[in-house]
Amino acid sequence: MKYIIFGNKGQLGKELTELLKNKGIEYLGYDLPDYDISNYKLISELITVQAPDVVLNCAAYNDVDLAELYYEDAYRANTAGVENLAIICERNKIKLVHYSTDYVFDGIKDIAGIYVENDKTYPVNNYGKTKLQGEKLALAKCSNVLIFRTSWLYGDGERNFVNNVLKWADGKEHIKVADNEFSIPTSTRLVADITLKAINNNLTGLYHLVNTGYASRYDWAKLIIEQYELDVIIYPAFSKDFLSIAKRPLFTVMNNEKIASALQIEIPHWKTEFIDFVRRMKSQKSKEHPNLHQIRNETGIVEL
Repeated sequence: MKYIIFGNKGQLGKELTELLKNKGIEYLGYDLPDYDISNYKLISELITVQAPDVVLNCAAYNDVDLAELYYEDAYRANTAGVENLAIICERNKIKLVHYSTDYVFDGIKDIAGIYVENDKTYPVNNYGKTKLQGEKLALAKCSNVLIFRTSWLYGDGERNFVNNVLKWADGKEHIKVADNEFSIPTSTRLVADITLKAINNNLTGLYHLVNTGYASRYDWAKLIIEQYELDVIIYPAFSKDFLSIAKRPLFTVMNNEKIASALQIEIPHWKTEFIDFVRRMKSQKSKEHPNLHQIRNETGIVEL
């Protein structure tokens, strides 16, 4: 099997790259500025020449607020680029794996509250709209496509909620975090592992790929502060207390039973997964700095 990863510099792309490398699987990785998936000719030539068995699309415009100001940029990455990959993969009989988001929902579900794959979608911001359009085009134009909706992704990268909280907490006595936005913190390691399992089991279609359970941003921030042993007090707040350009859905918790059942696996609770993530990050830093008991880096992260 040969893989191509688009968006290989992002946190999910890095996780998939590391997993494929560790398993001895052949892969190639591409990202901006050299390779833009909205450039049909360039991407078509690349895929045709390299002839992969699977294309993993981690490329995306993920800045929710800026998507309100720069809709065309978000559209090119999240919609037009996905359509290009779907058309090219279908023509070349290549499997396409694409990653979407819980922001395709409006956060207002009348019954039960937990979203399943066939629930009605109604995004409330441009990011969610462009991601939903990308989903629909991928399903319509590629017969061998696998789409995973994820939420609150974190991994060994800088652009995630974990690093945001650590930056907010650096040098502060107290911080405030929204306690009325709910979803599921989900690790890139889980997403990468299940992605390969799903490919090996020839799955196609749309699945929710998230950890189990759910949390508010405040719940998660409390655990971050606790696990990194930071001396800061955290207070709950409302999302309306913070300035933001884009409207955000307040409850986008997704059910992961479909993918768990298809692969006959148990998906760990988000707290268990996150605590293990912090342990691994601390262990990694300890190996990098064996003679230091404690360090503080420029983002305020304390590793022991």
